[in-house]
Amino acid sequence: MNHYPLWKYMLIGAVIALCTLYALPNLFGEDPAVQISPAYARNEKVDVNLQNTVEAELKNLGIADYRIERDIQRVLVRLDNTEIQLKVYSHLKDTLKNYVVAQNLAPATPAWLRALGAEPMYLGLDLRGGVHFLMQVDMDTAVKQDEERLVAELRSLFRENKIRYKGVARSLGQGGLDLKFAKESYREAALKKITTDYPVLQVLPVDGVDGNLFGLHLAFTEQALKENAEQALEQNITTLRNRVNELGVAEPVIQRQGIDRIVVQLPGVQDTARAKEILGATATLEFRLVADEGASKYNSRSYKRRNGSSVLLKREVIVTGNQINDAAAGFDQTSGQPMASVRLNSQGAKRMFKTTGENIGKPMAVVFIEHKIETKIVNGKEVKHKRKTEEVINTATIQGQFGSRFQITGLTSPEASNLALLLRAGALKAPMEIVEERTIGPSLGQENIDLGMLSIFIGFMLVMFFMWLRYGQFGLVANFALLMNVVILIALLSLLQATLTLPGMAGIVLTLGMAVDANVLIFERIREEIHMKNTPQASIHAGFEKAFSTIADANITTLIAAVILFSFGTGPIKGFAITLSLGIVTSMFTAIMVSRGVINYRFGGRKLTHLPI
Repeated sequence: MNHYPLWKYMLIGAVIALCTLYALPNLFGEDPAVQISPAYARNEKVDVNLQNTVEAELKNLGIADYRIERDIQRVLVRLDNTEIQLKVYSHLKDTLKNYVVAQNLAPATPAWLRALGAEPMYLGLDLRGGVHFLMQVDMDTAVKQDEERLVAELRSLFRENKIRYKGVARSLGQGGLDLKFAKESYREAALKKITTDYPVLQVLPVDGVDGNLFGLHLAFTEQALKENAEQALEQNITTLRNRVNELGVAEPVIQRQGIDRIVVQLPGVQDTARAKEILGATATLEFRLVADEGASKYNSRSYKRRNGSSVLLKREVIVTGNQINDAAAGFDQTSGQPMASVRLNSQGAKRMFKTTGENIGKPMAVVFIEHKIETKIVNGKEVKHKRKTEEVINTATIQGQFGSRFQITGLTSPEASNLALLLRAGALKAPMEIVEERTIGPSLGQENIDLGMLSIFIGFMLVMFFMWLRYGQFGLVANFALLMNVVILIALLSLLQATLTLPGMAGIVLTLGMAVDANVLIFERIREEIHMKNTPQASIHAGFEKAFSTIADANITTLIAAVILFSFGTGPIKGFAITLSLGIVTSMFTAIMVSRGVINYRFGGRKLTHLPI
């Protein structure tokens, strides 16, 4: 009686051993590190040549004690302390101009654990330190850009349909567009075409413009403005997520706040100036035809390629990045070569269809345009410099007429992935400014960790002391189960790569109390059975069996509350809900399976006259 079959002992042992293994990475801490990776708008390779260059620069600096790692995305240099880290970062940032050099904290997990997929838990901003930005999206500028694009589209539309006009321009002051026509018939033709092609516009006829001209005033509908604002916010969030990848940030928080603001939290980031430069950079893309040699300067302009050579492009823009709905990297089904597939919106598709039909066999270029704000210290003060870069990132020959969907070939696989990223999210829909900035230093984060760990330790020891005092040897069994509960909980958080915050630590402390609650119910039930003159073995069996329904009811109701907290809560509340939910599951396993397994092994199958409870 009260004896588990062998497979149950093996199952409990396997779970404990596996969870101990995956909880281990949290003991090794982090190393100050410098990360070198290609800019999101560039195709520089991360290869052995880059690693050799970094090692040569470290040798020039006189730094011998370092550890260097390389994968397809980055080179990571681990250093002994933050002072050396800052020295290396400052030097490499000035030396490797075409790469993003960033400071971060890299997990010091041994290679053999990393090979098994074991990683430490992510720590939130309040525990690790880092930066918090609140960014305001300039919706007025977004509307202005939409109106400017609409001006160019309408002029092209009128030329294609032979509708003569006197002027198409943005209204000064009130917003929208003002159109002028010499005859009412021209205005009526334009009105009919605009109503058909642009249902998102409100059109108002205006007579007596500039004396005897016939006019139209165009403005976006309220619904269109709302949708454009939503699109601007979502596109900016997507762009920011891709840019944050350069900083090597684990578990960044990027989410909308209200109708025109974005919250960005970057745990572990030490270089706040670099983070601001990357997040605030405004970029866009343009498709242009390559001009013939000897073309006039009025109709063409010279651009630089990535390799430094020049190419002459026509001034007329075919499609901009704002007219791209989606892009993805893949392989051409015919040739098997890497390619980037692109999908345009309706306006861009019409423009592309017309241009490609007229220029089959001619090359077309993709131009990347970026506006950056660089912060430099001059005479002890921060000075901001605006810099604009224009580069041709790809040229390809137009093989046939196409519209909304097409492929860009002639790329390597990494270039196709980078280009797809640029086309999909390389451009901010609208400019942003940082309206709030908070920095949490690593020292404050470490203090939070220390105080949180102290609270967990004190709670843990008090619970263990009470259980031993109250239940004797059975209390020691409960204490072992409690320890295993913490190990399994940390392992699950690590495997899920969940972010641990201060509220999450509070959830762990609460879990410690709840974890022994089940054992208290079981042990009190066993004592009742003994007082009723049942045999020790029958008391153990009845204690576990009769307490199970009460334990299940209590934990299920708490689990429902935790799920509701996770569903409707925000960041910190979600962290608390996750640790609480996992803690409930692990506590039921340890209190019922592990505790009974130890008790069965220690007392089961034996003749007992009393129980040490």
